[in-house]
Amino acid sequence: MTDTAKFLKDLTDHRASVRATAAKVLGTSESAEALPLLIPLLKDDQKRVRREAALALGRIRDAGAVPALAALLEDTDPETRLAAMVALGKIKDRSAVSPLVLCLNDRDLRIRVGAIETLAALGDPHAIGPIRTLLQDRFSDAREAAQHAITKLSKKA
Repeated sequence: MTDTAKFLKDLTDHRASVRATAAKVLGTSESAEALPLLIPLLKDDQKRVRREAALALGRIRDAGAVPALAALLEDTDPETRLAAMVALGKIKDRSAVSPLVLCLNDRDLRIRVGAIETLAALGDPHAIGPIRTLLQDRFSDAREAAQHAITKLSKKA
């Protein structure tokens, strides 16, 4: 069996750890050819596999992954949602702004802060208005992240 055939087999292995490792390795290729192999893993039933696939797509930095990563922002696992944000922040495609803005209202502080930081990384000054609402957040981490993001985005306006 060739390395490629074994690798492709690993992406569909019944063990989540094997699928997650295969996704991680595939991301190191930084090749857009990996997108059609990784995107289906964003719907895997195991959160570890979804997270590794998201992070791999972020390393590849291809805007073709943005719609699938944006959909992952609604995942039930907060860590998976954060992985999608990290990936979107690396890709830097402004089409992710609207789905990220929706995350600013999340109950989970980590999700709100992650969304603020990712929006700042995308560099779209249109995100300032939605971020500004978090200057009144009850948690200082969110307020500080919002202030930092507004400052950064204001320089781009």
